Amino acid sequence: MLSAKILERSGYLRKQCPLCKSYFWTLRHDQVYCGDQPCVPYGFIGSPPVKVAVDSLTELRERFLRFFERRGHARIKRYPVVARWRDDVYLVGASIYDFQPWVTSGAVPPPANPLVISQPSIRLTDVDKVGRSGRHLTGFEMMAHHAFNYPDKYVYWIDETTEYAYEFFTKELGITPEEITFKESMWEGGGNAGECYEVLVRGLEVATLVFMHYETKEGKYVELPLKIVDTGYGLERIYWLLKGTPTIYDAVFGPFLDRARQKLGVPEPPAEVMGKASIYFGQMDPEVIGLEKAYDLIAEKIGVDGKWLREVFRPQEALYVLADHSRTVSWMIADGVIPSNSGAGYLARLLIRRILKNLKLAGIEAPLVELIDMHLKELKVDYPEVWAARDLILELVDLEERKYKEILKSAPTVVKKALDEARRRGAASLSPDDLVALYDSFGLPPEIVADVAKTQGVEVKVPDDFYSRLAARHAKKEKQPESTLVEMAKVIDLPRTRELFYEDPYMRSFKAKVLRVVDGKYVVLDQTAFYAEGGGQPGDVGVLKYSGGAAQVVDVQRVGHIIVHVVEGQPPPEGVEVVGEIDWERRYALMKMHTGTHVLIQSIRRVLGPHIWQAGAQKDIPSSRLDVTHYKLPTPEEVAEIERLANSAVQANLPVYVKIMPRNEAEAKYGFILYQGGVVPAREIRVVQIGPDSDPYDVQACGGTHLKSTGEIGIIKIQKVERIADGVVRFIFTTGLHALSYIQELERQLGQAAQVAGGSRDNVVEAVKRLASRAEEAERKWRHYAELYAKQMAQSLKAEQVGRYKLAVVELDDEDLAKKVAEEATGRDKDLVLVVMGGNKLSIFTGGADVAPIVKSLREVGFRGGGSRTFAQGVYSGDVKTLIDALRRALS
Repeated sequence: MLSAKILERSGYLRKQCPLCKSYFWTLRHDQVYCGDQPCVPYGFIGSPPVKVAVDSLTELRERFLRFFERRGHARIKRYPVVARWRDDVYLVGASIYDFQPWVTSGAVPPPANPLVISQPSIRLTDVDKVGRSGRHLTGFEMMAHHAFNYPDKYVYWIDETTEYAYEFFTKELGITPEEITFKESMWEGGGNAGECYEVLVRGLEVATLVFMHYETKEGKYVELPLKIVDTGYGLERIYWLLKGTPTIYDAVFGPFLDRARQKLGVPEPPAEVMGKASIYFGQMDPEVIGLEKAYDLIAEKIGVDGKWLREVFRPQEALYVLADHSRTVSWMIADGVIPSNSGAGYLARLLIRRILKNLKLAGIEAPLVELIDMHLKELKVDYPEVWAARDLILELVDLEERKYKEILKSAPTVVKKALDEARRRGAASLSPDDLVALYDSFGLPPEIVADVAKTQGVEVKVPDDFYSRLAARHAKKEKQPESTLVEMAKVIDLPRTRELFYEDPYMRSFKAKVLRVVDGKYVVLDQTAFYAEGGGQPGDVGVLKYSGGAAQVVDVQRVGHIIVHVVEGQPPPEGVEVVGEIDWERRYALMKMHTGTHVLIQSIRRVLGPHIWQAGAQKDIPSSRLDVTHYKLPTPEEVAEIERLANSAVQANLPVYVKIMPRNEAEAKYGFILYQGGVVPAREIRVVQIGPDSDPYDVQACGGTHLKSTGEIGIIKIQKVERIADGVVRFIFTTGLHALSYIQELERQLGQAAQVAGGSRDNVVEAVKRLASRAEEAERKWRHYAELYAKQMAQSLKAEQVGRYKLAVVELDDEDLAKKVAEEATGRDKDLVLVVMGGNKLSIFTGGADVAPIVKSLREVGFRGGGSRTFAQGVYSGDVKTLIDALRRALS
């Protein structure tokens, strides 16, 4: 039983709902049901139970934040919607995500305690219901207040949390206490759990008050050291309640929907019909009743024709999807997400394509980029960061729409092949897995697939939760299984290795004691200057010298808090003192590469835009690579500017600082750009800052070894830029003496090219142009002479009559010339079969004869190949006589 003093002293009664069996608290003696969907219908549509006038989402948000500020809560800024501080999920799904796992586990303190926030959140679990149910959103703001109770510091718990909710809804918003029901439940999410109250008003859940004190491990609840107040007040839901509109979309996106309807010529739907439909949709379980069937049931309840209801709903659904999805996509892109085929980019693309699909099915024709631009103007006040990213958002949306249109052109061919494949395996139609494969491989929405299949006489059933299934498959980050050189059990008892490479990155040699040798080749020292592989930087190599011998260090790895040296040769005995000597030339080159990587990615961001995030990196010699999120290949001019900017930072000889900072302090000071290189799993993080505090060039959480200043890099040279995946561009670059060697090699090759072209390095371009001009003239002359030769050769062909056809076999190594001869010869004589041999390659040309029986006969003597009706090509290694005999048999 979950109880609170405010409920007891206010006269609330605890009852059990006969339908869902949940316990709930109410002031109404006659209330039978819990007050939640689907046990009761909405009772606020057309009749909002509120006495206070609230004119906008902005005003409601501010009322909430100020309400809790007056009660001792510190207001904190909203976090990004991309959860870059977490290694398990891509997107923030609730305000508590901001504090998981570091704060909730007790590893780091919260930014304030207690605190209040309004956090934009994204959930795609109900994406298929968006636009149709009247209440579901993919993007929403979770207004929340949080308190973190430690064993030695109590803030507040169930009684105060419940009273805050009671006061906010009754005093701040003017809802009468009798309208508010508190339903008991259990909440789980993000690895945590706890009892909760769901706050309900006239059938609508407007807040959830979670009392989190469990961690979920292997399906069991384990008590947390903290007791955390985790609340969630739905900004959009509460505003819907205040307005009483037919759907949540009309309340939240009203002005945008009005403009969109006007632009597109879509009439405003009958409010009474939409309101009744939303009430009935709210009471239906989509997992039990299919969404299409729901139309018929609702039409029957309302007393209208089902076909008419579909015609009314379809364009409205499309506009509701447009309104919701476009805001969510704008949040994502503004936070650096590039639509693509993986990660968060996959989810952004899914939403864009769902908008386009719904507009198409509703018969709405308009450039999506224009509609979204209209919406961005509406979002400008509440989300200035979205407006700042307007150009990028519109460019990416336009690009995605053009890709989508190209995809739809391929639909008939792709669907036909899929149906043929299904028939070959004995299936009468396409399965849900087939639809997923068609979407992931070709980008074809299942509704489009179904329409195309219908034209081919096949009915395809599209699952109601298709897009939710896709989203669920891509919502979580895949964790790579950790592999270690040495079993943890073999070194767990050893003390943490002292990391001399952090204390002095320039240390070239050191003395240490051998603590353990594992399996004859893994050496653990009490301290080391050998850097262990991490953050894309390879481990150091070198030598361990000891009395009586030396062992080569070929790799260095971490095993928990222990650093393990992989050696070749006789390892030193346990307990002896060794002298470690690092291959300093290699290490120093890697330090230049690592610091250069930080300089380069910041230069890329400054040229291409703040949406650039690191997607992978490998520091190595003589070249390194840096993968970044970007939607197109940079132009040569952009690459040149990136290189110029990076080398300007090198020439400025900016200082490089390394600081160990508490995680929350670092995040508060620098933001989540810290995690450009990925999540750092520690309560304290190592921050590498390039440039002074007043104007840093780059700041990242990083565990690598770095230079003291950028001037030591020498030079940064970009060698190659390529698009390696959808939404990912790779920069291959080099630094220092390796860059010098690369430039010298380019100059050497340039000199050779100039010599071949008959010029010098200074005028190589003009020399190459002259050479190219001569080559073009030679090519022109060759074509002319080749045509003359082909005509002559075609006229002089010796062909024998075989049945109704004539057969000629010639040897010719030049494929282009062979085609010209064949065109000329078969054009003159439609009954000619010309076989051209060039080495082991064989080509068959006919003027009209079907090559299929010829190929079949040739395969019997070792020919391998195929082709069209009048042409075939392949490989033949046998003798000519056998070949001719086979040809004669085929033509006879």
